[in-house]
Amino acid sequence: MSSEAGSTQCRGLIEAKENLLQAINSLGVIENSDHIKKTLREVYNELEQLHDSRRIKESNNLN
Repeated sequence: MSSEAGSTQCRGLIEAKENLLQAINSLGVIENSDHIKKTLREVYNELEQLHDSRRIKESNNLN
């Protein structure tokens, strides 16, 4: 898992995003998996938005 300061929630989001990227890469050689990869990318993007929100919230709490 990447090292990044932050809450347990942020670390969980980072781990989930990394796992999705690994799954997407693993599906790269599987035929007829484009729809699954697209769905996983959409989930990844949703997690990225949640992570951005958490970073902003935690940054505001530090100030």
